[in-house]
Amino acid sequence: MKLFRFCFLLPFVLCACNNNNSSGEGAAVTDDNNPPPPMISYSIVKVYPHDTSSYTEGLEWVNNKLYESGGNYGSSKLVQKDIDGKIDNSINLTKQYFGEGCTVLNNKIYQLTWNEHKVFVYDASTLKKTNELSWPYEGWGMTNNGKQIIISTGSSNLYFVDPNTFKILNQVTVTDNYGPVTSINELEYVDGFIYSNVYETDNILKINPETGAVVGKFDFTGLLQKSGMKYNAQNYPGSNGNVLNGIAYDSSKKAFYITGKMWPALFEVKFNG
Repeated sequence: MKLFRFCFLLPFVLCACNNNNSSGEGAAVTDDNNPPPPMISYSIVKVYPHDTSSYTEGLEWVNNKLYESGGNYGSSKLVQKDIDGKIDNSINLTKQYFGEGCTVLNNKIYQLTWNEHKVFVYDASTLKKTNELSWPYEGWGMTNNGKQIIISTGSSNLYFVDPNTFKILNQVTVTDNYGPVTSINELEYVDGFIYSNVYETDNILKINPETGAVVGKFDFTGLLQKSGMKYNAQNYPGSNGNVLNGIAYDSSKKAFYITGKMWPALFEVKFNG
């Protein structure tokens, strides 16, 4: 999920599948009687510029503004901007924090940190920090269903928490026809479903939040190349961890905004299912 993981922590990542920190899922088992989730097509509506200095961890569209949480130690931030990238407001996290997923609920912005077990709470209008909460596991992606905040930790689990205390109220395991799906990353809750990036893949999953079942799958292979923007092929996508990550939803257009870590493009897309 992170540049520093990718470069320096690969041995730990390889061991993380059985880490009791946040998962607890068993080995994947193929069930030939259980068909794979259907592939869902999409259409690109428009392409916007995206800040290539932003190691995108969280993305959300609220009140015609895009909120983006960027990661990496020493460059983590939270930004409020318009769709064309013009920044209205931003804050930088101090160098000991690695910014992660974010979500907006009741005019509050919640921002996860990766390994620091901190959740920062801000006023959505001013980005002034109003509170700090604790989270016991790694922080990866975050969204909300209007009442509860939903968190991913890099495992196959999704945690539903109280927004005031971050007490865990419920959890589900994300599964497809092969069993638990790990590396669940950035999240977006839309019309009763959770959409999730899968770290280091070009896939977005459509998940039933009641059961954790994957009910659809999107393949965004080659998406960045379709932007028509010039970029260094050695850096995009996938090199140095600059992978697909970031899902926001514009309910007025019924469109999704999709990007990646340090990508030069933000895509407005329509999902066909």
